Amino acid sequence: MHRVAALVRPGQSTFELACAAQMFGIERPGLPTRYAFGVCTERPGPVPTRAGYDMLVTDGLDALGRADTVVVPGWLPATEPPSPAVVRALRGAHSRGARVVSICSGAFALAHAGLLDGREATTHWALVDELAARFPRVQVDPDVLYVDHGDVATSAGAGAGIDLCMHLLRSDQGARYAAHVARTMVMPPHREGGQLQYSAPPHPAQIDGTLAPLLEWAAGRLGEPLTIESLAAHAGLSGRTLARRFADQLGTSPGQWLLAQRVTAARDLLESTDLPLDAIARRTGLSSATNLRRRFIDSLGTTPGAYRRAFRTTRAGTKAR
Repeated sequence: MHRVAALVRPGQSTFELACAAQMFGIERPGLPTRYAFGVCTERPGPVPTRAGYDMLVTDGLDALGRADTVVVPGWLPATEPPSPAVVRALRGAHSRGARVVSICSGAFALAHAGLLDGREATTHWALVDELAARFPRVQVDPDVLYVDHGDVATSAGAGAGIDLCMHLLRSDQGARYAAHVARTMVMPPHREGGQLQYSAPPHPAQIDGTLAPLLEWAAGRLGEPLTIESLAAHAGLSGRTLARRFADQLGTSPGQWLLAQRVTAARDLLESTDLPLDAIARRTGLSSATNLRRRFIDSLGTTPGAYRRAFRTTRAGTKAR
């Protein structure tokens, strides 16, 4: 059982906490329970929230010493540094091998602990200038949804916290498990961390021009030779207009979206079937085992064979990270 501890503080944002709790703390019918979720604070007892009520938190900082993943779900006000005890607890958890994750303004707590020095990181777009100014050793990326280094991860605003938690769930448990969770939450199973934090305001024509029907059509035909031109033709748009709508609505390009869907479908087949790599490549539109391997290394930093072995081990009962 992978233990997740969320570190909260007085004035806690309930939405950021809920991002982690919903992802790691809910038992779902039809899925094995892989996480044990808990909440801790520096001084156990009633913890005021920004929603006008108090939470009763009984665990102290020692809970971080038992966690496999530590989540800091916001840190407001961002200008207030964590106490020396909190800094020691975060550093101790990280040095022990725990994954340390921040949502939104929680990046400030990680930066105070020195866990972001020399690394890329992100936070809410309204706070990126302050994070960069106060912590010049942190390489602040103002645009992305999240940044994951494996041992440390940061997300942008609260909504991006859900994207990061879903990404971590997929990394731990595989694409099929994450897709099941996404369906129960009625949300897309994956948004790339490199997508923009926010897109342009919708144009009047875009409101009646949602890409949802096109995305559903394309997702059911990944094994076919889809191109940007064929996507545009199906949508009755020019290639330039299609690219603009993808940028506005999804913060990515048609080609990048299509490749991400194909890699996700390949991950599912690697986890759930014994199909050879060439067959998986053909079924997902990646053409060959060589191309499949290249795309996996580019996207995931691993090979299809290593990915398949890792998630078969996970299903057999070995603890996932």
